[in-house]
Amino acid sequence: MDSENNTKEWKLIEKTVSQLGVEQRKARRWGVFFKLLTFAYLFVLLFMMSEGLSPDKISDTEQYTALVNLEGVIASGEEANADFLVTGLRAAFEAEGTQAVVLRINSPGGSPVQSGYVYDEIKRLRGLYPETPLYAVISDIGASGAYYIAAAADKIYADKASLVGSIGVVASGFGFVDTMKKLGVERRLYTAGAHKGFLDPFSDEKGDEVEFW
Repeated sequence: MDSENNTKEWKLIEKTVSQLGVEQRKARRWGVFFKLLTFAYLFVLLFMMSEGLSPDKISDTEQYTALVNLEGVIASGEEANADFLVTGLRAAFEAEGTQAVVLRINSPGGSPVQSGYVYDEIKRLRGLYPETPLYAVISDIGASGAYYIAAAADKIYADKASLVGSIGVVASGFGFVDTMKKLGVERRLYTAGAHKGFLDPFSDEKGDEVEFW
């Protein structure tokens, strides 16, 4: 019985060793395969560089239309902030293969300061690259600061249902001057500096302050 058990144990050991050998040979074959693949990649890359065909040069020699997205509210801290947009516009104009730039707009506007910064940068870039046109394409909405930015483009394209425009300032109020006179109420307003109280509803309206507003 001991002899029979020993025989079975040896057969089990031989089978296990045999399987380990097969797995090791498979691992060596896969290792050789991946090494050859890596060498082939490096060889192709070196060949491209020796021929002056680096990936950067390939992309630079292609001609294309660059796309910059203006999406959402224009404000510091938002995705559509001036720094983000200006960086994208500069990269688009400075790339050698750029034939034109499309500014795709879907924004209700936002900060006039941020919008003005982008507007001025577009004007500057158009002056540096006069042969590269910029087209503004408005999808759902291009209002307020977004339309301000679009106004710097060579042309503006919009769908017939797009909401476009709304640049400017609106203010409303009331005037109680005549009512105060009827009631015999005297208005006393003290300010330091010009136009400090020009929105006061209890004071007479002045032409120069209306023009200032």
